[in-house]
Amino acid sequence: MSLVAAFVGASGCSKTIECLDLPGGCADDGYTHSETVGETVGETEGDPTNQEPGLTVLTVNKDVDILFVIDNSGSMGEEQALLATSVGAIIDVLEDPDVGANYRIGITTTDNGNPWCPSGATTPEAGKLVASSCKSRLGDFSFNNSVDVQDLACNDICPLSQAELEILPTTTDVDANAKPRPWLESIAGAKNIPDAISMSDAFACIAPQGINGCGFESQLESMYLALIRTQNADEASYGFLRSSAILAVIFLTDEADCSYNKSYSEIFEQDGNKVFWSDPAASFPTSAVCWNAGVECSGDPSNYASCDAVNKDVNGQSNVSDANAVLHPLSRYIGLLDDFEQQKQELNAEQEIIVGLIGGVDNTGEPYYADVGGTNPVFQNTFGIGPGCEAPNPSNPNEPAQAVPPVRLRDVVEAFTPGNMFSICESDYSGALDSIVDRIRDQLQPACYTQCVLDSDPATPLVEPTCTVEEDPPGNANTTAIEECLRDANGYVIDPQTNDYTMPGGQANVCYALLSDKTGLTPSAHDDMSAQCIDAAFNLEFKIARRPGFPAVGGTSITATCSVAEFPEVDCPGIGG
Repeated sequence: MSLVAAFVGASGCSKTIECLDLPGGCADDGYTHSETVGETVGETEGDPTNQEPGLTVLTVNKDVDILFVIDNSGSMGEEQALLATSVGAIIDVLEDPDVGANYRIGITTTDNGNPWCPSGATTPEAGKLVASSCKSRLGDFSFNNSVDVQDLACNDICPLSQAELEILPTTTDVDANAKPRPWLESIAGAKNIPDAISMSDAFACIAPQGINGCGFESQLESMYLALIRTQNADEASYGFLRSSAILAVIFLTDEADCSYNKSYSEIFEQDGNKVFWSDPAASFPTSAVCWNAGVECSGDPSNYASCDAVNKDVNGQSNVSDANAVLHPLSRYIGLLDDFEQQKQELNAEQEIIVGLIGGVDNTGEPYYADVGGTNPVFQNTFGIGPGCEAPNPSNPNEPAQAVPPVRLRDVVEAFTPGNMFSICESDYSGALDSIVDRIRDQLQPACYTQCVLDSDPATPLVEPTCTVEEDPPGNANTTAIEECLRDANGYVIDPQTNDYTMPGGQANVCYALLSDKTGLTPSAHDDMSAQCIDAAFNLEFKIARRPGFPAVGGTSITATCSVAEFPEVDCPGIGG
């Protein structure tokens, strides 16, 4: 929604502020901005020299889209279980009343097929989103007739059958027809699963993807295809991404990226060029092909100084053009994410794509590269490098669980969210997910009112603003007044069912709250200003609350008119931070 505020000061001057529903703070740039809910923001319009002074942008956007890319190869049973049971760290933050995110969570796998993973042997998702209970896919939790993690990775952690985990019909910004979508969402307090089911339980059932996926994991290509599918009207995931939403991509994997160009599939074939095989005389390739085809290391092999992503052609020649690279070049993936980021930054210059990895790094998030041929020839032969981390293996205490250090994935993370890598060898991923969601929360900036409002009753301890608020749906010539959220003698009344502000009357589906308590002067926390608004010396913050199931219609704008102080430098010293 767009929050346009016209402030009329006691001196008679008028200041107009347009507030977009976007994360990232306020910009005093002298331009008029326009915004639509859940759709593309319009172009900057008008001559800035003819605008009223004091134009700014206020944040009220709470939209977050999260894509998980989960490795579903044979070694990933315990890791999927750990993710499923740790994700509450993300859900708790997103649903915290102080955050109140309108979020979507989509899940795909790393399986994008391979000549050694023929159709029928695996069922590559190739970026399709999966939203079904693992109990309906128990066959996926056995690998090679020797490993069975049905209980470990599904039955012991998923409390819901597929019938209980019903995905309810919803609409999207690009599809007004309500139907079940292949993702989890909670928007304006309305979930797309039954009310009695928590999002954490739903994720615990959907996140485990099994261990029968292709062992030549295409983490980056799966991400790429998943994001591309969301733009295609013929795909079930169409509309998953919202133009103004914060986008976070989280990888969970214990191997190197093997996103190969299918034009060069001969690098895997028995009668092809075996320049990347650990053993050209072998009857089948190992995952070492993926490492050897896309990485070069320098320095002492017992502890390489560096390992870097490079383009190699089918003959093993390094530093070739993107077109001749047997693994898709990183520019393909960094470019796609950068395109999304630039589109979002047209709406909010400070919004950034978030990329996180739970993979083969140590507990400080640092990768370690070393050959271990003499001490661990099987691992070296299988993966082309020694392990980046190790952990106890509950399935086989004599063989520790080991993960391959990332290089290509590392570079994509570092391009967007430096330092956002965490060890897959940890026994709990809550800390990793806490850190990742903190990056999301940092972009969900509060709706600071960026002018000094007039205190209509200086005798009371809090600033008492005088404001009117109106809602203007698209295509409607008439605006509708929005009432303030319900108050009683103790302050704002919180609905125990939604843990949100209470609507003021029978038919109201939206209300506003005015927050002006900077120092805990009242016993209620629901009129407290956020630390960000306080630090910037503002004296008012807006909260817009909606009845669950009644989100704003695309294109809706909200206008507020407040009286502002005649002498802001006296009433709000240091305003703006």
